[in-house]
Amino acid sequence: MASPNTERLISIDALRGIAVLGILMMNVQGFAMSPFAYDNPTMQMDLTGANLSVWAIAHTFFHLKFITIFSTLFGAGIVMMAGTGDDTGRHYPRMLWLLLIGAIHAYLLWWGDILVSYALLGMLAVKARRMSPGALVTWGIVLIGVSALMMVGGAWLAVPFAGMSETPEQDAMMAEMMAGMTQAYQAGYLERLPWNAGFAAIGQIGGLIAFGPRLMGLMFIGMALFKSGFLSASWSLGRYAVLAAVTLVAGYLLSHMGTQSMIAGEFDTEAMALGTSYSYFGSLVLSFGYASAVMLLAKLGAFRLLLMPFASAGRMAFTNYIAQTLIMTFIFVGTPGLGLFGTVERVDQAKLVLIVWAVQLIWSPLWLSVFRFGPLEWVWRSLTYKQAQPLLKRREPAAG
Repeated sequence: MASPNTERLISIDALRGIAVLGILMMNVQGFAMSPFAYDNPTMQMDLTGANLSVWAIAHTFFHLKFITIFSTLFGAGIVMMAGTGDDTGRHYPRMLWLLLIGAIHAYLLWWGDILVSYALLGMLAVKARRMSPGALVTWGIVLIGVSALMMVGGAWLAVPFAGMSETPEQDAMMAEMMAGMTQAYQAGYLERLPWNAGFAAIGQIGGLIAFGPRLMGLMFIGMALFKSGFLSASWSLGRYAVLAAVTLVAGYLLSHMGTQSMIAGEFDTEAMALGTSYSYFGSLVLSFGYASAVMLLAKLGAFRLLLMPFASAGRMAFTNYIAQTLIMTFIFVGTPGLGLFGTVERVDQAKLVLIVWAVQLIWSPLWLSVFRFGPLEWVWRSLTYKQAQPLLKRREPAAG
């Protein structure tokens, strides 16, 4: 299979950049509030007025959408790096280093890490890289369906038991735990480490069981989309336009119904189950719509300049992802940070995200104007190849 030309690769870089920026709109809740509030928005701080509107916008347009795109691109990256031959090249050392970096990120910085899951699943997903696009899509859908049975089915299984376990004693215990957690996060980095490590361990085990099949399925579909030419903007303008129009509308309607179901039911157990059902499938459709729209723009020369900052952010996705953690940890965790955990409402969380977006869209092109890789991309590549890689761009001699 011939490699796409440089112009087409801009489509993948831009989509990756949009994905790494987009996931922060959801991740910020995991930095600013309790992990319980990420799943149940009524658990901590205000959820009325503008705060409810911000939550609704994030849930409709961002929830599961950009992690879906990111996972799909990770699968495509496996084919790009390992190829389709017998030799996987440096894929396994690459995944092992990613696993180590992800573990450090998860247990020392932020419990919501996705790198550990990607590394572990990436070691398995590489086995499928030589399958045909049709087979990859089929198995991808099967795996996504398995995850749906656990995530959506589990939400509905909880409905008959709603309220049975809610007692004053348990409410008091939860309130005490939330207070202790908030105090530890505000106190300082060392004080919150046990909380963070505990949530990381629980999240990784539970996430791999319930969410892991979806991630693996998306990696398979990403391989298929790369092989078919979708991600390299090789399809026709008309095809991308039709796909974008259909999937953006359908995905929005499903996602919107999921959000409104939760709000209308005041986030009770049944409302959350219904909302999860719509959102799980809506996120798949809407994320495909986002990707189709980016591919469409990548084929239109007039939008090339618009996509370039996102492409730079995408080439430095690893660095930008970890940088987001460092910024948010400094803001929300105490000494040596600011310790604002549990005090910044959703409206202001969104404002912080917009600021980080602006910074990363500016600094990524500036960095790449001088260097070949982002800082962490360089570290990862150097570890994988067991020697320091050239970092500075070579300057061409002046003509004449």
